[in-house]
Amino acid sequence: MSEDRVVAVYRVETPYSLERAAEVIAGEQSTGTFTAVPGETDALKERFGARIEKIIELESVSAPTLPGAKTPAGHDGKYRRGLVAVSFPLHNFGPSIPNLMSAIAGNLFELQELSGLRLVDLELPEAFAARYPGPKFGIDGTRRLTGVYDRPIIGTIVKPSIGLDLKDLQRMILNVSAAGLDFIKDDELNANAPYAPLEARVKAVMETVDKAADVTGKRIMYAFNITGDIEEMERNHELVVKAGGNCVMVSIMSVGLAGLAHLNRYSEVPIHGHRNQWGMMTRSPGLGFEFSAYQKLCRLAGADHLHVNGLNSKFYESNESVVRSVQACLKPMYDGYATMPVVSSGQWAGMAPATYEATATVDVMHLAGGGILAHPDGAGAGFKSMQQGWEAAVQGIELDAYAEQHPALRRAIEKYGKG
Repeated sequence: MSEDRVVAVYRVETPYSLERAAEVIAGEQSTGTFTAVPGETDALKERFGARIEKIIELESVSAPTLPGAKTPAGHDGKYRRGLVAVSFPLHNFGPSIPNLMSAIAGNLFELQELSGLRLVDLELPEAFAARYPGPKFGIDGTRRLTGVYDRPIIGTIVKPSIGLDLKDLQRMILNVSAAGLDFIKDDELNANAPYAPLEARVKAVMETVDKAADVTGKRIMYAFNITGDIEEMERNHELVVKAGGNCVMVSIMSVGLAGLAHLNRYSEVPIHGHRNQWGMMTRSPGLGFEFSAYQKLCRLAGADHLHVNGLNSKFYESNESVVRSVQACLKPMYDGYATMPVVSSGQWAGMAPATYEATATVDVMHLAGGGILAHPDGAGAGFKSMQQGWEAAVQGIELDAYAEQHPALRRAIEKYGKG
């Protein structure tokens, strides 16, 4: 069997020693349990046991982060924190994302020896690349389909999220297409709803996209939300492709990584990966996953675009965490697997300079719902303001100064800049 190993790095908090916590993690997720059992020989543990690779001690705290941890007799009141790297033999589970998740996460987050646990990084052997080809389109393919180069792909989200009449949706598409908008996506709340079935929405949208392209010469990319059960998702994908659609969207946490990989096997258009529900995996700093680890699995499974939140957004996440997420998506895996980070949530033109300064890249998709659609001069002007915000950012011109000669940007600052 191959001696390739998966390395998982955890941020651990424990009322025990870090060494004891690391041993419990390694044992629980490989050959061990709470007591010795027949057949657990030294030879078996040598071949199949998880191995502690490194322990880095961090600070101690006086109270546990999570409930339910048991303390040893004579506990000194300290909860020790550290980084623990554990490696798992690949032959325990093979290059399978679902079974990998059982190994690196499994029951770990329930262990009473831990008062905090967070997966912060993953190192995956080449065998995963042979099993999972990753994004079919990624950054380059998305740019080719949209015809947008040397700047971010700028887009919006269908709003209101639920309940918009198809005629109103068509009007919105015509409006923003006339202004040259690059991308529109369905909201994650609206997939194949009984009030507006996907089939009817695809027909209405594609008629409008084609009509607008005849006038402008540019075909907007529209990401249809095809999230559903496995068989439904495949039917939805076929519906979009047959109608001439050029992008589909799935809620990754809803369909699972295996569902995303299944879609990627037959998808003929880019997959827009939405991470709604991600907060329950990461909001507590002492529990769950870092996005820098999770995004590797999403890229393996085939996400061409991947949401990363946005700076100064309406959600809880720090700007530093958002920047790390963007950088993680752009870091090569297996010399490729390029996924385009999607910056969204509470965005408007004024966020372009800060985003560019923090990330030093234009290889992002920058989405604004209200920041485009609610612009005081209309959605077309909202798109222009986003373009102008990025022009100012890349050229190093102060936003207010650039706005003096660009009315759409000036009006956006007047509306959104006050907050």
